Amino acid sequence: MKRVSLIVLSCLAISTSALSAGPETDVSVVRDANGATVQGTAKVTATIVGIDPATRTVTLKTAAGKVIELEVTNEARNFDQLALGDVVTAQYRQSLTLSLLDKKTEASRSEKDTSERAPRGAKPGGELGREVTIIADVVGVDRHAKTVTLRGPRGQTVDLLVEDPERLKHLKKGDQVKAVYTEALAIAVEPATTK
Repeated sequence: MKRVSLIVLSCLAISTSALSAGPETDVSVVRDANGATVQGTAKVTATIVGIDPATRTVTLKTAAGKVIELEVTNEARNFDQLALGDVVTAQYRQSLTLSLLDKKTEASRSEKDTSERAPRGAKPGGELGREVTIIADVVGVDRHAKTVTLRGPRGQTVDLLVEDPERLKHLKKGDQVKAVYTEALAIAVEPATTK
């Protein structure tokens, strides 16, 4: 069983080395009568300081001076449009929305992937994303520990910490919640500025 906070700290747990190079981060929490949404965004900007067309490798340098080498896959269009001095911006977004359902339905899980590539002839860039929706059953509420235990469609359980006691008052065993998790990575390249 995992213990997970409703305020998902993992919203900014960015796994790629490029984004771990001192990103600008922003986290927001929006609450309404039936649920809450946690959104996190991390953004890093770097300048292209090296390009190796033979290996499709680009060397980037962040404003903080960190140097990162990235291999650009063949799926990325327009590699030949990259130039020294171009500015690369990577933005990673995550959000988690939890809401209490009004009527009972079967526990379920669905996943949807999205992708968008730069048009041919333009600077490389694009966005990859994913959305996972889960309907889970409330199988336990511990008001003293401020936790609710959810069972998902595959039988796994997770404990969520609910900081707001007012929200915890409205939850009971047998309720259902809907969790929608989204993540997206967008990369844009802007031409080098002339001095």
